[in-house]
Amino acid sequence: MKHRRIPNRRAVMAGAGALALAATATVTLANANAAPAPEPAELTSAAATALASQLKTGTAGAFYDAKARKLVVNVVSEAAAKAVRAKGAEARLVRHTLAQLDTARQTLKTKATIPGTSWGIDPQRNKVVVTADRTVKGARLDRLTKVAEALGDKVELRHSKGEFKPFIGGGDAIWGSGARCSLGFNVVKDGQPYFLTAGHCGNDVKSWSDKQGGSEIATTEASTFPGHDYSLVKYTGSTEHPSEVDLYNGSTQKITKAAEATVGEKVQRSGSTTQVHDGTVKALNASVNYQEGTVDGLIQTDVCAEPGDSGGALFDGETALGLTSGGSGDCSAGGETFFQPVPQALEAYGAQLG
Repeated sequence: MKHRRIPNRRAVMAGAGALALAATATVTLANANAAPAPEPAELTSAAATALASQLKTGTAGAFYDAKARKLVVNVVSEAAAKAVRAKGAEARLVRHTLAQLDTARQTLKTKATIPGTSWGIDPQRNKVVVTADRTVKGARLDRLTKVAEALGDKVELRHSKGEFKPFIGGGDAIWGSGARCSLGFNVVKDGQPYFLTAGHCGNDVKSWSDKQGGSEIATTEASTFPGHDYSLVKYTGSTEHPSEVDLYNGSTQKITKAAEATVGEKVQRSGSTTQVHDGTVKALNASVNYQEGTVDGLIQTDVCAEPGDSGGALFDGETALGLTSGGSGDCSAGGETFFQPVPQALEAYGAQLG
């Protein structure tokens, strides 16, 4: 996918996408005297995402099994299982409801909002997965561990060798005074051309160029960080702005729509530092406690990213999913990367892809 924003220059936003399988055993709920449950329908990733949006009430999360091409939906009752099967998905019996897991998240937010930590609900594990980066030590680590242990088997604590931080830099390189970020997606608001990038980029830069020290092509109109991590930037010159992402191989990917991500979905990410990389969605509605503050509602992935990739595009085929926020690790060692969902940014600014 490519953003051609400037004549003779491709906007670099990319990724590598498809939907990946979460290797989690499934348990079909059945009554000893009941008729055999119908086989779950084979679904494309897009169809699974659409179906998941219809099965949120009374369920405990869902994920896409790309190998089996089916949507797996967590349930805690036979009545919910029947409703899930009737829609063509597979029902899986789990221990914890979404309400219980969300209560655990709120407890973590209240008692353990520590810089260098993150957490999100992983429906494959039916747990809140908490990650502490390498900066969380001593008394802060003791505090986090105590809170996590008190929540029992609803929480799993992990440790990262990296450090959670916003990735200043990005997709198709955009430059401001002392900072480089990436263009996310071209959008239209009130008939005028804009683009989305990360909020922490928009906080730092008001005037943007397509090259270091170049003339202005756009100005930041609005930005939010922390809390969320999105920014709306208005083009000020006659620059091209197709709804595309550069794949860094001489071709582009057209972007036609925005959607919420699905756990298990295989996705691509494009940035000006590391170009195109792929990976899998691991959790939704994740919270990251950066040194600058907490950002909620993020997409958690195992896609690699590095400084300079901030604001760049996360996508699956023609679908825009997220804007690169930050994370830990790099593209030689891996790590976690978090993305601001695009639908939320579009809604906040009253914009549309285009």
